[in-house]
This record gives sequence, C-alpha cells and structure tokens, in this order.
Amino acid sequence: MFMYDLIEKKKEKKELTKQELYDLINGYVKEEIPDYQMSAFLMAVCFQGMTERELLDFTMAMAESGECLDLSKISGYKVDKHSTGGVGDKTTLILAPMVAALGIPMIKMSGRGLGYTGGTIDKLESIPGLKTALSEKEFLDQVERIKIAVTSQTKTLAPADKKLYALRDVTATVDSLPLIASSIMSKKLAAGADVLVLDVKTGSGAFMKTQKEAIHLAQEMTSIGIKAGRTTYAVITDMNQPLGYAVGNALEVKEAVGILRGEIGAKDLLEDCLILGSYLVYGAKRATSPKEAKKLLMETITSGKAYEKFEELVMTQGGDLHTIRDLDLLAPASIIQEVTSKEEGFVTSFSTGELGMVSLMLGGGRTKKEDSIDPAVGFWLKKKLGDPVKKGEPLAVFYANSKEKLERAKERFFQAVQISKEFKNPPKHWYGAITEKGYQEAETIEKDFVL
Repeated sequence: MFMYDLIEKKKEKKELTKQELYDLINGYVKEEIPDYQMSAFLMAVCFQGMTERELLDFTMAMAESGECLDLSKISGYKVDKHSTGGVGDKTTLILAPMVAALGIPMIKMSGRGLGYTGGTIDKLESIPGLKTALSEKEFLDQVERIKIAVTSQTKTLAPADKKLYALRDVTATVDSLPLIASSIMSKKLAAGADVLVLDVKTGSGAFMKTQKEAIHLAQEMTSIGIKAGRTTYAVITDMNQPLGYAVGNALEVKEAVGILRGEIGAKDLLEDCLILGSYLVYGAKRATSPKEAKKLLMETITSGKAYEKFEELVMTQGGDLHTIRDLDLLAPASIIQEVTSKEEGFVTSFSTGELGMVSLMLGGGRTKKEDSIDPAVGFWLKKKLGDPVKKGEPLAVFYANSKEKLERAKERFFQAVQISKEFKNPPKHWYGAITEKGYQEAETIEKDFVL
C-alpha cells in the first residue's frame, strides 16, 4: 500500500477497498504512516465524504485497531447508550441504574469532559473514593454481578480513534460527518454491546446546531450499527437550554440522585431518560413495546429500585455512600450566591454554549486535558425557557470557590440569557427518533410512550 495513492484516490472521490482502509488504519496505529499524510487523507474525506460501504469498513477498522471487549460471559442482552454531549447532560447517572434495576446488563464506558462541563466520569468522581478506572476483569465481573458498571475508556479500546481525533483537533477536520460518525461508533462497537441507543443533541449547546444536521449524523451512526449487527436506535433531543436545572459536576449528581429518589423536578431530564431507556429495554426484548418499556422504567423510580441500584453502583466502585445519602456533604462550595433578574418578562432564549462556558469559568470544565476540575462549582437554574420572571427574582444560584471567578462568570451568564416582554413557546425536549421504521417525528411516535 502506498499512502500517496490512497490520498490521490480519495481526492478524486474514488471508492477505497476494505483492505485499503484496514491497511490505512493499521499503518497509522503502528506509526508507519506519518501525521502529514494522514492529515491530507482526512482533509480529502472532509471534501469528498465516504460511501456507506467505505464508512462501515473505516469504522470497523478503527474498532478492531485494539482490543474489543468480549461480553460473552455476561448473560442476556448487553446494552449501551451514547450522547453527543451538551450542557447539564447527566442522563447516564439516571438512565443506567433504571435499566440495570430491570436486570438488563448496562455496560458504560465513558469519557472525561473537554470544554464546557465535565464528562460522566468527572461527575462520578465528585463522589469521594469512587473508582472509575476499572480493569477489564473488574468491569465485566461487576456487570455480571450487579448488572451495571461505569468505567473510563481504556487506552486499548479503539486506539486508532484516539490518534485520529488528536490529529483532527489540530487540522480543522473535526466537523466532518463521516469522521464524527466513525469516531463515535468505533468505540461503541469495540465495547461490544448488543443494543445501542444514541442520544443525538441539537441546538445552541450542541455540536450539531440544526435538526437537519443532527438527523443526518444519527442516520449515519444507526446505519453503521445495524450493518455491524447491533440493534441500534437514535433519538434527536434538544440542547437549546441545559438539560435539567443543574450545571456542574457535583450539582448534576445531586439532581440525578433527586430524580432517582422520586423527587421529580426536571421533567425534561426525566422524560429524556425514559425515552432513551425505553428503546434500550425494548431492544433488549424485555418489553413488547416502547410504551411497556417506559412503564417498567418508571416503576423502578416509584419502587425505589433505581435509587437502590445507584447506591449499589457507588458502593461497589468504592464511593462514599454518606455523601449520597446526605447530599449536603457532597462537594460543598464555599460561596453560594443567587443571581437575580434585572428585568421583568419571560425567559425566551439561552445561549446554551455560553452557559457551558460559565461553568468552565467557575472551574467546572477543562480547556486542555491536563486541567483539573473543581467538582463543587456550577449553577442551578431557577428558570427555564418560557418561564415568567419578575425583576429581582432569582434566575440561578451560583456555587463557587473564588470570588473573582464568580464575578466574571455572572457577567457572562447575563449575556447568555434573554428576557423579553412577549412569551415565546419553549422548544420541545425531543424531536424524533430513528428506529427500524426509519426517522419519525416525535409527534408521530409520542403515542408509543403515553402511559
């Protein structure tokens, strides 16, 4: 294989063979192909795209570039969920215990956050003592025993993706749809789950700003999953405002625990978890319809079994249960301050990405991988889109450990919130789903979830 020929071939929009794509990935992982040539290939993909067959082979080559988890010793259908990310997204903390409480093995390899707020691993690490770096044996044994484990991604899982993503980050090739889809799906396929549900977010706080872009990405990823022999669904959800009320690592854990205890606060957050979870339960053949699956999931909340499963997860991975049972003990901040409205009207829009930056400014996110995260900081919204607000009424409560950071973050917060005299309908919390029937609008399938 001559790398020059592959670059030339892709530049001319000719289809690469399966062998060429495997040779390309394996050669790069073995450092036989230099960065400058791979950069040229990635840029050619940005301009010329990939055929469906190329995309599948490219993704499988990445998935098989390292170790793939063997889940055969775990009985039953193994399920997994992936979110394309957003502000206040703590669905894994709620959804995973709900699904596991039904006896369905929930395997979850999660990453750390870069930018905005922390990732699922960062959120869990706000619980003192909780271990997130499990060995493969520990991970598999735990899933078999208690039906749930959450661990950080290993270096041996799809190593090609790690190398390629680092290169894409510095060569302006991050936003290529085939490269995004293959990056996400290579890790999911290597993790080995039988059923995958993809939470593809759209809006001002998402990578995909428009519904059209989100649907296209979701279609690409579900196609890869299905062709790779996995039951795969995708749900298009809203990120024009933070999901739930809490933004910040420990605060998001507290909100998740509240929902698991049945203290229903953020209806959008719970509904997202129920919809995503319904497809997992339905895909694992534990329900005859998404509606039945949703009912089963809701019962894990009302019965307390989902919360019990979360406690079991925390205890098994070494976390301090006292901080879960008494949430005031969980990463307390030294400064707690209300931010009040300067005007009267209705909350009509959030610049959700900017709200993510507010958390980052407080110390709740990273600008580079080496940065440490302050688990205590963030904010708790008191108003959501469409809510009325009076002058002097709280818009949010800020949690900080630095007065200087707090003042800068408050200033940016006000720039990210728009209050108008006229009421504006808030966006839907989800827009549609891709199932075996293809893409359907939420209005068409919502009847499948009405209890």
